[in-house]
Amino acid sequence: MTLLHHRAEGPSSAPPLLLGPSLGTSYALWDRVAPELSVTHRVIRWDLPGHGGSEAGLLTAGATVGDLAGLVLALADALGVGRFAYAGVSLGGAVGLHLAVHHPERLSSLAVICSSAHFNGAGPWEERAARVRREGLAGLADNADARWFTPGFTVPELVADHRRADPEAYAACCDALAAFDLRDRLPEIAVPTLLVAGREDPATPPAHLREIADAVPGAALVEIPGASHLAPAQCPEAVLAALRSHFGRLPGRGMEVRREVLGDAHVDRAQERQTPFTARFQDFISRYAWGEIWTDPTLSRRERSMITLTALVAHGHHDELAMHVRAARRNGLTPEEIGAVLLQTAVYCGVPAANAAFATARRVLAEEDGTGG
Repeated sequence: MTLLHHRAEGPSSAPPLLLGPSLGTSYALWDRVAPELSVTHRVIRWDLPGHGGSEAGLLTAGATVGDLAGLVLALADALGVGRFAYAGVSLGGAVGLHLAVHHPERLSSLAVICSSAHFNGAGPWEERAARVRREGLAGLADNADARWFTPGFTVPELVADHRRADPEAYAACCDALAAFDLRDRLPEIAVPTLLVAGREDPATPPAHLREIADAVPGAALVEIPGASHLAPAQCPEAVLAALRSHFGRLPGRGMEVRREVLGDAHVDRAQERQTPFTARFQDFISRYAWGEIWTDPTLSRRERSMITLTALVAHGHHDELAMHVRAARRNGLTPEEIGAVLLQTAVYCGVPAANAAFATARRVLAEEDGTGG
């Protein structure tokens, strides 16, 4: 089967995140967002049929958003991606909503950007499809800036993508938008959902995103000032911040990892000692250190333990060092490997620092399993 043209970025072991484009654009719509997201995710962005590098024949007249969703699932299957996070703009967002309703087992979370659960009825899209089949895309491309951006802003590469799109495939995408209406199914969506609206968007105004947010249980809504329809291209920093917050970590994952690495007893003691004065700091540690840094799949927990031990020796944090010697054992380091790490610190952090570190580690290992003697 011919697959949608796509680009994959980020570590292959990272959580997968698929990014869908809007009508008339290519995956270049995500150029200023995807590289940053790929630091923590395996980002896979795809082109609509007849757009960018995707073959036009993947979609034909009378197509539906469900047909596009099927192509996205076929791409995920071919890449060995089972469950994934998803973000999409406009038509790409509609694909995400369809997946959340009809294939919830495939989604871990969803972000719908400058999109809608319906696109103002079939009539305008049927008219556009007929016009494109009759006249081609030149006329529409000439006023793309007005539909996509606020006055005075443009992204020439995206307008060029519009001009190069295949008219018949573009018209088939219009057919899909004409038939799309998921308003009655929105309450069924159970995956964590974020709606992002461009406050200056004439195509899918904030009211469209608010309608989804009000219907999807637990959904969040972010409005971006100054953004029109293609918010990832016009306001990439704001979109990136919203997506990072939504996709960056699983709820409660930081505390879970903290307990796995440091042990229940230690975390319970820290929680018992917590006061109103220290509560925000404890929350910061769980969310940031454990929920974002320690969950980053780029390094294994063994590697993170080695780095942490070295840093603690360098700064003379002996109480923290004792805690992380115990953590290193939970993360699979042997006493011999811990000793090798500390010996390395003698070279780069100094013999006195390593001498104190060996004393601390010897005591902890003796307490833990009798191997420090």
